[in-house]
Amino acid sequence: MSLCFSLLLLLLLHVVAPLVGTDARQQWPVPYRRFDGRPDADSYCEALFPFCPTGDEDGRIPYVRDSDVISVYRLQTPVWEFKYGDLLGKFHIMHDAIGFSSSETGANFTMEWYELFQLGNCTFPHLRPESYAPFWCNQGAACFFEGIDDSHWSQNGTLEKIGEVTGNQFNDMAQWVQDDNSTGIYYETWTVRSDPGPNATVWFESYDCSQFVHRTYRKLTELGAKLSSRSQTNYTKIYLYSGEPTYLGNDSAIFGQPALKNLAEDIRKFYHTFRPHQSFVDFTASLLEAYTQVVLDKSFYLYYNFEYWHLPMKSPYMQITYEEVPLP
Repeated sequence: MSLCFSLLLLLLLHVVAPLVGTDARQQWPVPYRRFDGRPDADSYCEALFPFCPTGDEDGRIPYVRDSDVISVYRLQTPVWEFKYGDLLGKFHIMHDAIGFSSSETGANFTMEWYELFQLGNCTFPHLRPESYAPFWCNQGAACFFEGIDDSHWSQNGTLEKIGEVTGNQFNDMAQWVQDDNSTGIYYETWTVRSDPGPNATVWFESYDCSQFVHRTYRKLTELGAKLSSRSQTNYTKIYLYSGEPTYLGNDSAIFGQPALKNLAEDIRKFYHTFRPHQSFVDFTASLLEAYTQVVLDKSFYLYYNFEYWHLPMKSPYMQITYEEVPLP
């Protein structure tokens, strides 16, 4: 996550065309699409910092002996803590991971799931001159590497043992991670709901680092693990609030049809506001444009499952929360 992108989110929070109809049988939340395998990343997509630099390049997790006892740790730290310290932590923008420690070998491991090309690229596309459709650099994946950086996780965040698993349970979890990683390939920043209330309809679920942690905890519990925490297990959620979304179509349907030229231009104009590498002057202007589009015009274009949806935005429009999600 770049600092400008983070500030844009935070400032929005503080100031805070013909469409194709949605089938009445539409399922909410929209199921996250899974794939048969992970595609190669386009060479245009280049991360500022390399993904999982000390992990296995194929994402493999070491096999442990069935007789081993593996401690499980809940890990949490502010996003980009290594660069900005606790700055984003003050706004509860946190990154989550899981730690493991072997009683037989003493080896420690960290497992996390995050963006291949940083958060901004997963949240908004690039507008390239040679491509009419917005170009997305959006993949997320699991990273497993040796060691737990105690000071990194505990200084401004959380490092807490929450349970133990057998070596056999750990190996079964490792296989599940491989399968989950090869079928769930893209990152989704937003959770979209009808309103902030407890009975709100969820239109779209996020798919991010905390969701991976929750899925892993549930899998460990299914395998027989007993997990517990002495403190509240809070996680960052970034919400958009809207009325019922309208399905628009995929790239070829929208950007390949002359009849939908106005819609295509509206989408490009919307994402131009959030383009990367803006100067401070452009960023200031973009903030005003974003406020106009999201708050005054009550409009947001969401890209989900490689398809576009229109969100008729509602107050409070956007919100970052730090809410409890109990261990399973």
